[in-house]
Amino acid sequence: MTALDDRPVFRFAPSPNGHLHLGHAFSALLNHDLAAEVGGRLLLRIEDIDTVRCTPQLERDMLEDLAWLGVDWEQPVRRQSDHFDDYQAALQDLVDAGVAYPSALSRGDVKRIVEVEEAQGIEWPRDPDGAPLFPGRAYEDRAEDTDMLAWRLDVAVAKAHLGVETVTWTEEGAGPDGETGQLVLDPAVWGDFVLARRDTPTSYHLSVVIDDALQGVTHVVRGRDLFHATAVHILLQMLFGAPHPIYVHHDLILEPGSTRKLSKSRNDTSLRAMRAGGAMPSDIRRMVGL
Repeated sequence: MTALDDRPVFRFAPSPNGHLHLGHAFSALLNHDLAAEVGGRLLLRIEDIDTVRCTPQLERDMLEDLAWLGVDWEQPVRRQSDHFDDYQAALQDLVDAGVAYPSALSRGDVKRIVEVEEAQGIEWPRDPDGAPLFPGRAYEDRAEDTDMLAWRLDVAVAKAHLGVETVTWTEEGAGPDGETGQLVLDPAVWGDFVLARRDTPTSYHLSVVIDDALQGVTHVVRGRDLFHATAVHILLQMLFGAPHPIYVHHDLILEPGSTRKLSKSRNDTSLRAMRAGGAMPSDIRRMVGL
């Protein structure tokens, strides 16, 4: 090992399914600045498991925008679509451990189950985003079609396997309610989450944990919208025996006069459009508060 191996490792991990906007610029520049401040390394990861929406042209545009911003990263760039075998092997480990199960319940099935239960006066639990929790393995016999749609983590079984009820992590940023420091959360707030789908051999949760472990990431600096997802990421890290990075959840760049975060899917003003309009990298830094 060389001395470089001991340096903190940061990563910026965008998806090339649309053009970058100010929110991406803020996160990329913040990772770049924090890595430089502590003499760390900055990696670039292309999160392109959605091989339909993510395209080579959008990736080229994204790399060009980041270089224009002045963001420097190490080579080679890791593309998730090149590493599906890594995620499949990790999924198989979870299946072999008995903590993952095949699910045939569709979104329609879940909606119907929840409606039936709520009509009987049962208050169905919601996840941090407000969506009804997945019913769980015990409801699989209510699927209209028996074809497997996804692999899911049985969170209750996983917690019992590890002998834990909650997970902890170090937060150097802040959650939605100002949560910081040593934090404790029950990953069951997300229910039995998806590990892979029939048409996609991995999920965001599984691939991000495997990538961070394989790349030796020590600091995860990302938007506050992913704060609660940290609970399931820590749970997966524990199942794989992977180290826990330090987490820094940062402010979101919101639409002017709104509480809605900027989004590629809604075609919010892109960096490319700003560049075409004459903006300079210094303007972008000023606009995001850096």
